[in-house]
Amino acid sequence: MSSAVIPREQAIREARAALDWARAQRDADRAAGRLAPEAELILRRIERRQRERRLAARRAARRAA
Repeated sequence: MSSAVIPREQAIREARAALDWARAQRDADRAAGRLAPEAELILRRIERRQRERRLAARRAARRAA
C-alpha cells in the first residue's frame, strides 16, 4: 500500500467532481419522478430557504446602497 499524499488542489477538484456527479444524478432522478416524497419535500424546503436568503441579501444590498 502506497502512502502517497494527494495535493490539496487535486483533492478539492476530485471532491467537487464527485459532488457535481451526485447533484446531476439527484436532478435526473428528481426530473424522472424517482425521488421519495420525503426527499422531494426536503429539497423544496431547502430551495425555498435559499430563495429567501438571496432575496434578503438583495434587499439588504439595496438598503446599503
